[in-house]
Amino acid sequence: MTKKIICLFDVDGTLTDPRQAIKPTVEKFLLETVQKEFDIAVVGGSDIEKIKEQLGGKSIFEKYKYVFAENGLIAFKDGKQLPTETIQNNIGEETLQDLINFCLKYMSELQLPFKRGTFIEFRTGMLNVSPVGRNCTTEERTQFYEYDIENQVRQKFIQAVKKEFPDIALQYSIGGQISFDVFPLGWDKTYCLRHIQGYNEIHFFGDKTTEGGNDYEIYESDLTIGHRVSCPEDTVKQLNILMALVKEIKERETN
Repeated sequence: MTKKIICLFDVDGTLTDPRQAIKPTVEKFLLETVQKEFDIAVVGGSDIEKIKEQLGGKSIFEKYKYVFAENGLIAFKDGKQLPTETIQNNIGEETLQDLINFCLKYMSELQLPFKRGTFIEFRTGMLNVSPVGRNCTTEERTQFYEYDIENQVRQKFIQAVKKEFPDIALQYSIGGQISFDVFPLGWDKTYCLRHIQGYNEIHFFGDKTTEGGNDYEIYESDLTIGHRVSCPEDTVKQLNILMALVKEIKERETN
């Protein structure tokens, strides 16, 4: 019996370069080759508008079976939006403001090579915190990322927040090049899995799969088969391997 398989993709670093649009060759491969064999879906930590910018605007809902923004707090199946929750309802407005105020104060005392704008982005199910500011250019993103690798700015920031709020059930994950996400416990990317029904296998592809990365929990989940990738080209390579393997199994079953 043929297994029903869905391939679920992280966006930044997996289908696209960070905050860039998907390359036509990668998209063509997904839509014309992979989709003949498997259903395809995407899950990102960003809001829906950013994901649409990267993956083709409104037509994204025609291309992918499921589209999950903000780890699945904003969810679409066949273009129809599914029910959602909010961070303020989960942890309370007072706690949320204490958290925001602490982050702003911490960042005001950080000395970095440069700072730009939008240091906290409020999303439906999370806060996205960027010490350098989300308004930096692509070149500045790369510069900060290299600086962060050496100086562990984001990691130290997370430790400071954990120390300040030890009793709030929050999770922290580093994704992309310039920011980290703060969200209620259990609202990592595994949140989206509650919406995916009717498949024998869910294959997840992501690049930030080590502990602390925003793909870690879903990559390690018992509900998924995880594939660690390094870039969009590596994703294509691993999909080709998966399709060849599935084809081989089908041929064995029919012989």
